[in-house]
Amino acid sequence: MKILVTNDDGVRAPGIIAVARALIDLGEVTVVAPEMQQSAVSHSITLHKPLRCIEVTEFPVDGVRAFSTNGTPTDAVLLGIHAVIGEKPDLVVSGINEGPNLGADVTYSGTVAGALEGVVANIPAISCSMGAFDNLDYEGCAEFVKLLANVLGKVTMPGGILLNVNYPNVPRDRIKGVKITRLGQRWYDDVVHERVDPRGRKYYWITGKKVLYGRKDGTDSHELDNGFISITPLTLDITSDKSMDWLFGILSSYSLNNGDLESDLKIPYEVTGPTVCK
Repeated sequence: MKILVTNDDGVRAPGIIAVARALIDLGEVTVVAPEMQQSAVSHSITLHKPLRCIEVTEFPVDGVRAFSTNGTPTDAVLLGIHAVIGEKPDLVVSGINEGPNLGADVTYSGTVAGALEGVVANIPAISCSMGAFDNLDYEGCAEFVKLLANVLGKVTMPGGILLNVNYPNVPRDRIKGVKITRLGQRWYDDVVHERVDPRGRKYYWITGKKVLYGRKDGTDSHELDNGFISITPLTLDITSDKSMDWLFGILSSYSLNNGDLESDLKIPYEVTGPTVCK
């Protein structure tokens, strides 16, 4: 099995070292990751500056080729596929992230984006994150990711999805099990701080450390808090299927479809209903 590993915490972060060390038992592991912190860069790609891809000569895992880049996690996966490995790997693993990626966080996350680029390339992918920020058991999470990767190597994974893993930072004998979850809801309080620099000019710092979220059974944040490993299958297709009929109904009532409309507000085109994709 050929495995490409990336992250958004940097090529020397303890999480990526731990997961690379665990995965080396499964085959050929190549690490391509940002040279420095790239958290919350989402699925951004670098188009307006040259990218470097430099081999890390002292990566602390025997048998793993490692490279750093001045780009994003998405760039790292593209470089890994097309410049370093030269072909599609069998699996992309992104992480292990310092801190969880839950709910709406997945739309910001560079960790999730690294795995998402694997999905774009039609490669099975896993993003993995720790459920805390301090005293982290990366090795426990890495062993679980290894197990999950081993399972995926024996089955045909549906196309177009990645598995977003959040691992509770508790002693391994206190993990209650694995839950297949959906995304929950998370809100950040006290997000923007206004400050003044030494020259008297205002500047702003985005933080938002106070986290609030809905405690619904079956959501990633709820199950993680209750001691379960959360695995959420995510897809590139973020179409709101349940809203398509609603939108058609609203727009068609103001369109040429409706000959009885007397309102001055009228869409001068025919509105066509949603088509079922096959």
